Amino acid sequence: MSISVFDPTPCQLGEGPLWHPSLGCLFWFDILGKRLFQRTDKTRHWNFDEIVTAAGWIDDDRLLIASETRLFTFSLSTEAKETVCLLESDNPDTRSNDGRADPFGGFWIGTMGKSGQKDAGAFYRFYKGELRQLFAPISTTNAICFSPDGTFAYFADTPTHIIQRVALDSEGWPDGDPEPWLDLSEEALRPDGAVTDAAGNLWNAQWGAARIACYSPDAKLLETIAIPANLATCPAFGGADLTTLFCTSASVKDDGPAAGQTFAIETAHKGRPEPAVII
Repeated sequence: MSISVFDPTPCQLGEGPLWHPSLGCLFWFDILGKRLFQRTDKTRHWNFDEIVTAAGWIDDDRLLIASETRLFTFSLSTEAKETVCLLESDNPDTRSNDGRADPFGGFWIGTMGKSGQKDAGAFYRFYKGELRQLFAPISTTNAICFSPDGTFAYFADTPTHIIQRVALDSEGWPDGDPEPWLDLSEEALRPDGAVTDAAGNLWNAQWGAARIACYSPDAKLLETIAIPANLATCPAFGGADLTTLFCTSASVKDDGPAAGQTFAIETAHKGRPEPAVII
């Protein structure tokens, strides 16, 4: 297993890596820098006038982007933006955070306090024109990902040290109450972004631990990957054969030489193509 710097740009709060399966490129965000990045053979970026944090792909030209006030479509070719729905737009103290498309074409997104206020956020799902609040109150929304067959969703409230799991119905809505799936409190580990691979293993970036940890579907630790930045934030599988694990990081509370950079790890595991969001 080898790790390299995929992009050296020092993000204040790198987040939301997304491998676009048909364009064959990585997108990611600098939340505090209000920027979206795209890298193919070179890196380009777009600046926004508000915080942007996560995205799903709609087609080869449009992304669905979550900001501090809304979900909107963004054209890569024209930079046109169209509001899809508002997201806590009446609350200036919160912003979006972690988000990911689900296997049904929906998009899960979390909110949180801009200053990390306790219980200021919530988890939502957008599906077929409807934005519905799922779980609240939440302090720091993270670790949104899904089992490959769409049976379960995973998510975490980072300060609790627990990754939750909830069953999904035939349309991807929660079916029953979430239950603790992985408790990291004994090690005082803080779960940040997460992704599942083709085998259903969950890969979790752990804030402040300089690592990504891989857990089996029954929550057993399989392996860990050391990241050369203390604040690893979110992983995403990509590359031509989906065996490259990308990981964003943050420099906002880390003055190390690699802080905020985006990394690429060649693995023996295979990811899954991220599903498109249905608008």
